[in-house]
Amino acid sequence: MSLIVAEGLSVSYGGRRVLTGIDFQIDRGEIVTIVGPNGSGKTSFLRALLGVVAPTHGRVTRARGLRIGYVPQRLHMDPGLPLPVSRFLSLPRRQSRQAIADVLARVGVPDVASQDMATLSGGQFQRVLLARALLTRPDILMLDEPTAGLDQPGVAAFYRLIEDVRRDMGCAVLSVSHDLHVVMSASDRVVCINGHICCEGAPHIVREAPEYRALFGLGTGGALALYQHSHDHVHDENCDHTADHAPDKEHADHAG
Repeated sequence: MSLIVAEGLSVSYGGRRVLTGIDFQIDRGEIVTIVGPNGSGKTSFLRALLGVVAPTHGRVTRARGLRIGYVPQRLHMDPGLPLPVSRFLSLPRRQSRQAIADVLARVGVPDVASQDMATLSGGQFQRVLLARALLTRPDILMLDEPTAGLDQPGVAAFYRLIEDVRRDMGCAVLSVSHDLHVVMSASDRVVCINGHICCEGAPHIVREAPEYRALFGLGTGGALALYQHSHDHVHDENCDHTADHAPDKEHADHAG
């Protein structure tokens, strides 16, 4: 059973169409990554699936009682505001000390509960955001460029953690990413968007698709050696070979 289904999804801002005619579904246990150039509508797509943005046309259906854990692209915090990690994880719903200790251990930062959020490193901060998302015991994790600002070892470590979470919790993972090399190793399925779905399928299929290469060139084909993902899901190959109908790259996505 699919967790989220989009049918004929289109999204516009101020009369300007940023997404057109997208059909998409994600099932429990999948790791699916959305890629595309800047302004291609990736974040708008994620927000439409979340229900934050209303479709202009089409519809999004979510499984009854679906629990979503969301990790935002960025979270601005006042560096002068004293906010311990334990307090942050108890917003808006109070969490027990044991639940906080367990989830911080789960994401690999067991010793930061009393540390102020503003003092965390980039990698620690992202793991705490992930910890907060996991406290909901989600059916699906939705991640909007969760590794922005991390170095390559940090990116690879984060994706290893995501796969461990998927394996242990059985949740689906839907991620928007610019980390193209890692995406080729870290996903069961890749969906390439440029206003519409240009190409989708298993990573090795998308990597060779002319639509993908037209957008990203030939230099993004290799997998980051620091991370290798075992693909334990098989998906249909689905590359439409119609890149010439993609909207121009000036269709700006409000959220980047």
